[in-house]
Amino acid sequence: MNYSIPENFILGAAASAWQTEGWSGKQAGQDSYLDAWYEAEPFVWHQGYGPAVATDFMNQYKTDVRLMAEIGLTHYRTSINWSRFFTDYENLVVDEAYAQHISDVINELLEAGVEPMFCLEHYELPKALMDRYDGWSSKHVIDLFVEYARIVFERYGDRVKHWFTFNEPIVVQTRVYLDAIRWPHEQNSKKWMLWNYHKVLATARVVEVYKAGGYAGRIGCILNPEMVYPRSSSKEDQAAAHYYDLLYNRVFFDPLVLGQYPEELLALCRENDIWFEPTSEELALIRENTVDFLGVNQYYPKRVKAQRFAWAEGQPFHPTKYYEEFDLPGKQMNNSRGWEIYPSIMYDMAMYLTENYPDLDWFVAENGMGQMDEQRFTDETGVIQDTYRIEFIREHLRYLLKAVEAGARCEGYMLWAFTDCVSPMNAFKNRYGLVSIDLENQRARSKKASANWYATLIRERQLQVADLSDEPK
Repeated sequence: MNYSIPENFILGAAASAWQTEGWSGKQAGQDSYLDAWYEAEPFVWHQGYGPAVATDFMNQYKTDVRLMAEIGLTHYRTSINWSRFFTDYENLVVDEAYAQHISDVINELLEAGVEPMFCLEHYELPKALMDRYDGWSSKHVIDLFVEYARIVFERYGDRVKHWFTFNEPIVVQTRVYLDAIRWPHEQNSKKWMLWNYHKVLATARVVEVYKAGGYAGRIGCILNPEMVYPRSSSKEDQAAAHYYDLLYNRVFFDPLVLGQYPEELLALCRENDIWFEPTSEELALIRENTVDFLGVNQYYPKRVKAQRFAWAEGQPFHPTKYYEEFDLPGKQMNNSRGWEIYPSIMYDMAMYLTENYPDLDWFVAENGMGQMDEQRFTDETGVIQDTYRIEFIREHLRYLLKAVEAGARCEGYMLWAFTDCVSPMNAFKNRYGLVSIDLENQRARSKKASANWYATLIRERQLQVADLSDEPK
């Protein structure tokens, strides 16, 4: 059967500054959090590849934009690297060479007919602000972020119509302060929640600045909610899923979209000594400056069951106090990445958003499949035959388009990623791109089979799928 793709439905691809640009032209003192982590622990990045060269987008962006045009991307989402944008973060001294690069990229995209979408922070918090103020622990860093946003809007707001404050704002502090599995390995649950709150507050303040500027565009945030499934229908397993959703998903959804936190979440924060002490003025600002739209990243489901054990006295708070992970027997896996493949998350997340945030405009900002050793699928013509990626996109799009037919306010789909790119620890081990990056040949580019398939999809706007009996009704 076929699904017709709506005329204005986004069919694009995404990346970020730090994962593509490389350090060409970077000055002393312009390290981001990711740069600092790579310098401190290069051994945890697969085969030592990190952001130093990445895909060399700084020098090869014109080639990439030409390939985007060939494929027909409607939109391309990336970020501005905050750590590269200034030479002095306190006095807001702009690195004019880097700022010109961003301007050049925007112009190149527009000339190619590709709509640019920009994040202000995709894990690119300046290391200098980590060292001096403990990063997002400080409200002064929020002040600096707001002024950074103001300058960016003034420079590029006439050309860029789609803005986001953060990409996946929960991730860094979850990996560092909650789970303590990433550098600098500081377990601090209260700081975890404080960073969550300060990024919500920063978003509200940037929304206020953007609206006051009268720009002809819109502003939102890119979230990575996990569609959570309880093991069973038991009230205990259902409660486990509820708590997971509350602590990891609604902690951003509710304040950004509805302008207020769930009372139950606030009570949990007080009870577990992770209270972030908001002022009445801050809560009013959050209430009055909700986002225009959201990007929603979706990769895999989250499966949970009821916690079997009492929480140990003196143990630092962790949301696993309220749930355990559940390993579903027989699940379909991407064995390269270790992630479950479950395309129904697209429909289920769309219905979750429709039910809980019915007035929200949103789109899938990331979805994709990483694969190890892709070169082994190269055919005699030199093209990587990534049929597994084509099937992954096809099935996820099928469920997303079914949700659109059912009334979901989804505006489109963006693949992660346009090219293969470096990512934390994974480096280039698992490749995600429509376009291959040759690490041995000056980062040369070549289109995979999926790029040609995606180009046809964009041009014809018809998705052909098997007529499966398990489609959601």
